[in-house]
Amino acid sequence: MISAKGYAAKSPTTPLVPFSFERRDPRDHDVVIDIKFSGICHSDIHQARDEWGGSIFPMVPGHEIAGVVRAVGPKVTKYKVGDHVGIGCFVDSCRTCDHCERDLDQYCLEGSTLTYNGYERDGKTPTQGGYSNVIVADENYVLRIPNSLPLDKAAPLLCAGITLYSPLMHWKAGPGKKVAILGLGGLGHMGVKIAAALGAEVTVLSHSEKKREDAKRMGATHFINTSEKGVFEKYKNTFDLIINTVSAEIDMGSYFGLLKLDATLVVVGVPDKPLSIHPFPLIIMRRSYSGSVIGSIKETQEMLDFCAKHDITPEIETIDPKQINDAYERVYKSDVRYRFVIDMAKLEA
Repeated sequence: MISAKGYAAKSPTTPLVPFSFERRDPRDHDVVIDIKFSGICHSDIHQARDEWGGSIFPMVPGHEIAGVVRAVGPKVTKYKVGDHVGIGCFVDSCRTCDHCERDLDQYCLEGSTLTYNGYERDGKTPTQGGYSNVIVADENYVLRIPNSLPLDKAAPLLCAGITLYSPLMHWKAGPGKKVAILGLGGLGHMGVKIAAALGAEVTVLSHSEKKREDAKRMGATHFINTSEKGVFEKYKNTFDLIINTVSAEIDMGSYFGLLKLDATLVVVGVPDKPLSIHPFPLIIMRRSYSGSVIGSIKETQEMLDFCAKHDITPEIETIDPKQINDAYERVYKSDVRYRFVIDMAKLEA
C-alpha cells in the first residue's frame, strides 16, 4: 500500500483536518500521481457538509486534481513517469454499458466511480479525493495536461472547465448564437471564456454590478445586472442558450422568459434545496429546461486541448492546505475571484 496524507472531513459539522490513509499499490493499468494542486469546487463543500445527503465519512474531497506521474503499472501504455496529468470527477465506470461504449461514461448506466465520496467498483472500498499528496487511478481515467497549461491553473479545468465546455458543445454554442452565462463565479467565468473562444456572442447575467468589468475582460460582449428594474422585460426572447451556474435558489421563471423560441436553459449549478418552477414560460415558446453534468473522459481531454490551444485558464487564488476551512467560508460569501486552488506541496509533514 502507498501511504497518503491530506485533509478530510470527519463529519458534516466539523472542520476539515489533517488525515493519513492508504492508497492501493498500482495494478497493471494504474498510474500513481503525485498531486501538486487541487481545486476547491462548491460541490466539495456540499458533500463535506452532507448538504445533498448520503455523504461518506471520513471524506477527502477534491476532484480538480493536477499532478505529475510518479510510477506506472506494468501494462500502462498511455503515460510515463514525469508526465503532467489530471484527474477529474470520476475514476472508473462499468465500461460496457451503452453510454460508456458511446464515450458518455459520465452517464454510466451502472454509475461512474466518483473520485471521492463514492466506492470503487467492488462496492465497498471508499474513494478519496485530491486534497491529498498522492492518488492512484486507472490510466483510462487519467487526463493528459498539455505542457502549455500551468498545473495550478489546469486543476480547475478538470471540473469547472468541463462542466461548462460540455453543454456549450452539446447545444452548439458558436458564431451566430447568443449565449448567456448566469452567474460569474468559479463555473461561470470558465463559461464566459470558453463560449467566447467558440465564437458565440456572450452575455453575463449577474446581480453583482462589481463583476461587470471582469465579465468584459474575460470575453463577454454584454453584462446584464439582473437586480435592475425592468431587465427581464427588456431582454425577453433574446438568448439561444442560457447556462445557469448558480448554486442557490432563484426564480427560474424570470430567466425562462429570456429565451427565444425553441431555446434552452441548462442547469449545471446544484443548490442544496429543490427549485420550484412553473411550466408556463416554457410552454408558450416551446422552450426547454435541461441539465448537464461534467463530461466524458474523451470530452475532458478535448477540453484541455482546446483550452491549451486558445490560452484559456481559470482565474485562481492559491492557498495552503491549512487555509481550506477559511476558503470554504469565503466560497459561501462569494469572496473568491474565481477559484481556490490548494498547493499540496505545502502539506505539513
